[in-house]
Amino acid sequence: MAESHDLTPVQVAGLRVLLEPRLQVASLRYFDREGAFAHLLQDITRVALPDTLRALSSAGETWEAIILAWLSPTETVMISAQQTLVETLQGAAAALADGCIVDQRGGALVFRTSGEDVPGLFARLGGQCACPSIGESLRTRLADVAVLAVKVQPEETLLVVERSYGAHLMAAIRAGAADLAIPLFC
Repeated sequence: MAESHDLTPVQVAGLRVLLEPRLQVASLRYFDREGAFAHLLQDITRVALPDTLRALSSAGETWEAIILAWLSPTETVMISAQQTLVETLQGAAAALADGCIVDQRGGALVFRTSGEDVPGLFARLGGQCACPSIGESLRTRLADVAVLAVKVQPEETLLVVERSYGAHLMAAIRAGAADLAIPLFC
């Protein structure tokens, strides 16, 4: 089935999902969580690399915050609206041999999900364990698409997905939102 490229927000009772184009994504790749790269990252962002399956946020306002979300033992995803942060980190880390910043701004989308029906939507699209708790970063599948689900605030969950799958994910979210009134029986 051919899908449209519709990325417009989904808003129904108990659920809101919208593309957040101001949020930028970068992949932080490193060999040593205690090495020079990790220390430089913390000096600039004021956020340490998160522990396994964890997500941390700087103490800034929502639009100034820097979010670091664990992806694997040697990779963390950085999400931020700060327009020059990726370039600042790339320039500062250029001489370091134990880590690098990979700019994902052209290849990743970030969606904000909020509302009391977010866990129900996740259960429909990915299963009962697909929705993270506060402070968690979970690599999961929603609508058969790899998604990084990040929760650093009680009222919202961020979804990071490859740009090429954004329209598919939103189409599945629209269908799932329409079905939320129908109870799941397991």
